[in-house]
Amino acid sequence: MQRRGHRRAGRRSCAQPARAGPGGSGGRPRSQPASLPTTAWEFRKVDSADTIRGMTEKDSQGPQRRRRRRSRRRGSGNQTQQQPAGEKQEPKKRRRRNPHRVQKTQKQQQNRMATRDETSAGGLVVSGLAEAVNDAGEVDLSRIYVALIGRLDRRGRLLWSMPKGHVEPGEDRRATAEREVWEETGVHGEAFADLGVIDYWFVSEGVRIHKTVHHHLLRFVDGDLNDDDPEVTEVAWIPVSELIEHLAYADERKLARTAHDLLPGLAREEKAAGRATPR
Repeated sequence: MQRRGHRRAGRRSCAQPARAGPGGSGGRPRSQPASLPTTAWEFRKVDSADTIRGMTEKDSQGPQRRRRRRSRRRGSGNQTQQQPAGEKQEPKKRRRRNPHRVQKTQKQQQNRMATRDETSAGGLVVSGLAEAVNDAGEVDLSRIYVALIGRLDRRGRLLWSMPKGHVEPGEDRRATAEREVWEETGVHGEAFADLGVIDYWFVSEGVRIHKTVHHHLLRFVDGDLNDDDPEVTEVAWIPVSELIEHLAYADERKLARTAHDLLPGLAREEKAAGRATPR
C-alpha cells in the first residue's frame, strides 16, 4: 500500500508540478524530506527505510502482522501457539498416577459391597433306566424320566430348574443332594454319578454371593411328587428327550446335554446289573 501511494506521487509529479501548501491534494507534507523520488525510476532506487519518516523496514509490516493476529484469534480454538524458529519444542510431560491413590480407590470399591462364597448341591432323580434298554441294547431316552421343580419369577413366568440346596457344615455333597431333592420334590433318590459343577454370582441384601453348585445323578428309590416346599410352585416328571428345552437356565442346559451323553451307558449298566425301577 505504501509503494502504490508513492507511485501515484511520482506519476503526478511527471505530469504537472505539485501545488504547494498543506491543503493541496497533491502537495507533500512539510515534514517530508525533499529527497523523495519525483520519477518512477528514482522511486525504484529509494530504500524502503526512507519512505516514511520514523518507520523502519520492520515496522512497515505492521498491518500484515495485525491481520495475522486477527486470523489467529479467530482460529485460536484449533491452533496451537507457535514457538520461535530457534527454540525446540519441549515434549509434554505425562501425568503420572499416584499409586497410593489407586490403591485407595480399589479398596473403596471392594468395601462398597461385601462378598461371600456359598456351596450348594443337587441333581436329577432318574427313573426308568433299565426299562429304557431294549433287547438290542438300544436306549430310548423318551422312556427315562427326571424330576424338575418350577418356580414363578417376578413376571409370573414358571421357570423349570434342577432341585438343589445349601450344603450344611460337615455334610457330604452327595448327602446334601439327596436331602435337597427329597425336600423340594418329595422323592427319595440315591446318588450314583456326578453330573457337573456350575458357579454364578448374584446379589442378596447388599452382599455379592459367589455360589458353586455340585450336581449329581440320583437313582429313584421311592416317594411321590409333591410341592410342599413353599419355594416350589410345581413339580413334574419330564422325559429326558425333552429335558433341554424345559430348563430355563443356560448353565443347567449344558448339564442336560451331559446327561444325554451319560444316561445311555448308565442305563445299560443298570440292566446288566439286573436292577429295576421300583413301582
